Amino acid sequence: MHRYKKQSMHTGKTSVRLKLMPGAKGTKSLVEKYGDHLVCVRYRYDADKRLRYKTAEIVVDEAPWLPQKADTQAYVLVHWKEKDLQTRIKAAHGKWNKDKKLWKLDMTQIHRMGLKGRIVNG
Repeated sequence: MHRYKKQSMHTGKTSVRLKLMPGAKGTKSLVEKYGDHLVCVRYRYDADKRLRYKTAEIVVDEAPWLPQKADTQAYVLVHWKEKDLQTRIKAAHGKWNKDKKLWKLDMTQIHRMGLKGRIVNG
């Protein structure tokens, strides 16, 4: 099934009006050239220059990657004087572990809050 998506996204002086998936009409020569590496083809229009550009998004590198589970948690060190940070961690559903004197928080939140350097082995 050939899919396309009309877009009206402005980037600088050009706008993208059409996004085509590999195999759709207008992508044949690029599919022959790039094969499975072709992600999509876009048609950009520059009204000032009165030009149409045909662009291709291609995969240039592939490497193994293991996503972290959203529920992965870790302990972070927060000093008792850092009340504002403690409040932010509570708001992000962090839990205080009184035995370890550490905060337990989702890795997603740890990255979002810039606390990666405070992770400790609990």
